[in-house]
Amino acid sequence: MSKKKKVAIIGGGASGLLCAIECAKNPALEVDVYEQNSKIGKKILVSGNGKCNITNIHASKDDYSSQNPEFVNFALKTFPFKAFEKFTSDIGLVLVTNDDGKVYPMSYEAKSVTSLLQSKALKLGVNIKTDTKIKSIKPLFKNYDNVVVACGSEAAPHLGGCGDGYSFAKEFGHNIIQTYPSLVGLELDSDTHAKMSGTKIEAEINLLLNNTKTSTYYGDVLFTTYGVSGLAILDISNEVSEALINYQKADIIINLLPKFTPQNLSNKLLKIVKNTTTLLEALHAILPFKIAKTILDDLQIPQAKTSKDTNTKDIKKVVNKIQNLRFKVTNTHGFRHAEVSGGGVDTTQIDPKTMKSLKQKGLYFCGEVLDVVGRRGGFNFAWAWASGYLVAQDISLSVNRILPPFQK
Repeated sequence: MSKKKKVAIIGGGASGLLCAIECAKNPALEVDVYEQNSKIGKKILVSGNGKCNITNIHASKDDYSSQNPEFVNFALKTFPFKAFEKFTSDIGLVLVTNDDGKVYPMSYEAKSVTSLLQSKALKLGVNIKTDTKIKSIKPLFKNYDNVVVACGSEAAPHLGGCGDGYSFAKEFGHNIIQTYPSLVGLELDSDTHAKMSGTKIEAEINLLLNNTKTSTYYGDVLFTTYGVSGLAILDISNEVSEALINYQKADIIINLLPKFTPQNLSNKLLKIVKNTTTLLEALHAILPFKIAKTILDDLQIPQAKTSKDTNTKDIKKVVNKIQNLRFKVTNTHGFRHAEVSGGGVDTTQIDPKTMKSLKQKGLYFCGEVLDVVGRRGGFNFAWAWASGYLVAQDISLSVNRILPPFQK
């Protein structure tokens, strides 16, 4: 009987674990997973605030950024949600789907995902080597027929995020597209945000690049000591981060009350003013106190100004400020606070149908280490699963092709 072909997978995250499980289903393969942390799936465990937004049923190329935007097509079509659902059913994981397409484990606990992935991998004979950091992958080719780089990106270093995958790629001459933090808070050139620190509000965010409006986002905004965070900010951060590394000027305009036209808001505020003692009291009726106070401070309107002394001109100034809070973005809040990273291994040097290196036989890349980053909502997981599947499929098929018929 022929000796088993050996596969080394660097990284025990989403893409690496799915790849390991799918490879191990082939009895002709022996699979080792190398994980630098003491446990597998650390980023899985914190995803979705611990609830694990595991994928999105609507994933398509429009949900990703890359210098090679067509690259994701084949993987997403080959391993769509129905295929992922079959995979999760096979490992005993039950899914629930929200109306917006976000998918979660029925337990709404990320721990159930990592537990079942590990259990299935071990059952299939995968050797999971934790607390094992690989410093170079060239030596691995002495003992392994295939090496899979699935070690993620620099995002969230406290969870094991690092740039090792880029170093591994460079060992074989791969180009690295400049990386940047994504799904991350933004740092602002202002004192205003700090005065409102800790306050969250549903708002409209308009992004201006070089003073030209490029996009609009809606959702919650959290003011912090360094700038802004919240879901709407995470959504806008990829576009901002790309702009900043290309030396573009980035500004955001926050409309704190987007459901009102300026005229309607003015009328409402005038009506409230008539029934309150001070303008601050009137503003607090429609906005969190810290925000109301800061708006008056920025406009140099006394907080104790009485309603009786408030005129239409004051109201118009306040309304304009409420709906046009403008900030210059100086930076993102960095890889330490980012959920994912943009940039990575240049996908023009990777086969999109197999995730195989075009520079080194037996070398594969999958997941976040590649120059592919998805928007918020389970899309980065969708890419991790799909790309990991393509790697496993190709390795398994290549082994089957060389086996004699009685061993297939």
